[in-house]
Amino acid sequence: MRLLLLTLLAVPLLGACVNDIATYEIDGSREHTLSLVRQQQYFWNDKVDLHLVVSRMPNCTRRHDLGGGTPNTRVEIWQVPSGAFIVRVGKRLYATETRTCESFARIEGEPATGMGEMKGVFRVGQGKLTFAREAVAGDEGAE
Repeated sequence: MRLLLLTLLAVPLLGACVNDIATYEIDGSREHTLSLVRQQQYFWNDKVDLHLVVSRMPNCTRRHDLGGGTPNTRVEIWQVPSGAFIVRVGKRLYATETRTCESFARIEGEPATGMGEMKGVFRVGQGKLTFAREAVAGDEGAE
C-alpha cells in the first residue's frame, strides 16, 4: 500500500518534465521543415536540452545540438538570401541549411551581411512550445 501511495505522489512530479517539439514549415511544406525539440531530463533541473531537426524529405533529415537553455528559451529563425538559415538561441548563433541537412556550425557574432529575413520564433505560450511568424522592427519583407 505504501509503494502505491508513493508512486501516486510521484506522478505529478514526473509530469513537470519538458519533452516537446514544434515545427516551422518552410514554404508551407510539411516535407521541408525546421523543428525544435526540447527535452528536460529531470524535473528538478531547470535546464532543457535543445535540438534542431533539419528536414527536406525525402532527401535528408539531421538532428543538430543547440546546447542547453531554460524551458522558456526563445529560438529565432532567420533566412539569408542564399537560402541558409541562422538560428539564434539567446546570444548563441548557428548556421544551417536544408539542401543536404549536413552543414551546421556555431557562428561568432552576426554576419557582416546581416541576419537576413526573420521567419519567426519558437517560444512557449500557455505552457506549449509553438512556432510563430514574427517580424522585428526594421525587418523589411518579413511576414
